[in-house]
Amino acid sequence: MTEFVIALCMLIGGYAVYGALMERVIGINPKQPMPAYTKRDDVDYMPMSSWRAFLIQFLNIAGLGPIFGAIMGVMYGPSAFLWIVLGTIFAGGVHDFLSGVISIRMNGASLPEIVGSELGNGVKKAMLVFATLLLLLVTAVFIITPAGLLATMTPEWMNTTFWIIAIFAYYLLATLLPIDKLIGRLYPLFGLSLLFMALALLGVIFFGNVNLPLDFNGGLGTRFGGDSSLAHPVWPMMFVSIACGAISGFHATQSPMIARCLTNEKLARPVFYGAMVAEGVVALIWAAATIAFTGGYENLDSYMSAHGNNAGALVHDISFGWLGTIGGILAVLGVVAAPITTGDTALRSARLMVADFAKLNQRKIWGRLAITIPLCITVGAILMIDFSVLWRYFAWCNQTLATFTLWAVTVYLARHGKVYIVALLPAMLMTAVCLSYVLFAPRPEGLGLEHTLSTSIATGVALILCALFMRHRKQLKPHTND
Repeated sequence: MTEFVIALCMLIGGYAVYGALMERVIGINPKQPMPAYTKRDDVDYMPMSSWRAFLIQFLNIAGLGPIFGAIMGVMYGPSAFLWIVLGTIFAGGVHDFLSGVISIRMNGASLPEIVGSELGNGVKKAMLVFATLLLLLVTAVFIITPAGLLATMTPEWMNTTFWIIAIFAYYLLATLLPIDKLIGRLYPLFGLSLLFMALALLGVIFFGNVNLPLDFNGGLGTRFGGDSSLAHPVWPMMFVSIACGAISGFHATQSPMIARCLTNEKLARPVFYGAMVAEGVVALIWAAATIAFTGGYENLDSYMSAHGNNAGALVHDISFGWLGTIGGILAVLGVVAAPITTGDTALRSARLMVADFAKLNQRKIWGRLAITIPLCITVGAILMIDFSVLWRYFAWCNQTLATFTLWAVTVYLARHGKVYIVALLPAMLMTAVCLSYVLFAPRPEGLGLEHTLSTSIATGVALILCALFMRHRKQLKPHTND
């Protein structure tokens, strides 16, 4: 229990201390012209209260990631808890906060515009394709998952197909309507539900006579047994399995949406860094609840094997087992709401990215339909793919996007004469993680190379990229419109 309390305090302290340091690094300017006013169109650009902006950002980035990712990642042992804490403070928070501030200073620019501005037009085009496909993948994944959960809670005629159609229809409306109509009104309620669930579980952990067998004395290695331990080493598999709740490239696709609604740049830390820390807290609580509810790593392994590695089954059992019927229903509804409120903004972000690249005005509904309809057709095609395949590639794509974002942020900081090492170190880490994963993961996910060889090659590439950056950093100058 002591280790858990320390981890929780570190997350909160990280926001207060390291978050404040990030403000000094980027140089927060309360007089910065805000795109919510300078480009106001009352569709995507409009002023929004800080508490509403926080809840929307929190729900945008949360989804099922910090819940399911934490549950699946606990089997990597105490390293999972360390990664959630340190990853949130030094990687995820930096990634979300700095990309959000840069978007504000680029008039609410979407992620491909930011990356292209710092890494070149060719990278911008590649990032547009890559990020848009990731967002459509997220949309598809977060249609299937809540549809399946809702089908188990409703009459037989309201089956999975029914809920897929219903959720898809909601996504279409949330993408087309002004941000304050559906998203701005529903998200505060969903946010309270998700926060209630986390705080209720935290209350049980603290006051429910719960044993928390984190087993730090057993070392930081994986807790997968037998041959599974060879296929699931902490490096790099844990860093890909636990993305949301530590660092996730998907977040940088969401930040510009809220950057277009903030009323002052000084709100960037509580909204962007704060939402990341809140997600880290949720992931930490679910990781602890998982190991406490099952009674240890071996019991958790047996439970997951018996339930087909379905994290949703454990969410259901923990919610009803610890919180009772009413609390369990509210908690499960929070788990259902989380992916829905991520899927709709993923589709909306895809629309914004394509609109920015094609320079299509989105004030009129016809401009929004011209982009949204082809995107929806693509999502429909993705829904035909097996879910396990979707999730397998989503995790790697997500972390690769974070890698590109961190390199773009690093170049931006160097270009403006700021302390770039705060972004350079996590950029190198995520470069090594993603490349190691591709080299090590079994076919068809990866190349299936030996672990030491994969790690060595990936580390070497990260160091080479660092050397190239250090060599050319002095040639970087601010853009004429900065």
